[in-house]
Amino acid sequence: MQHFSTQDAAASFGQVLDAACREPVAIERNGHPVAVLMSKGVFDEFEALKLERLRAAVDQGIAAIERGDYTELDEGELAGFADRIKTAGRRRRPE
Repeated sequence: MQHFSTQDAAASFGQVLDAACREPVAIERNGHPVAVLMSKGVFDEFEALKLERLRAAVDQGIAAIERGDYTELDEGELAGFADRIKTAGRRRRPE
């Protein structure tokens, strides 16, 4: 992956676009990557993968419901359940 500073990317945008057509390009600010520029084809592949994963997760959820693998919550329990989901999501989030 090629790396360009924000200044270099702005000054040679055509070159950056050409590079992004071959492979993703990292754009850095103050030496830290802040963005990745990629070809439309690679972006479309990422979007297709995300959609595939989402559909698989929905299918798993539907299958669990059809098996009866769920817990009914009343309105009073809903806020606590939402907090547990948020906490679990924060623990799994990559650093």
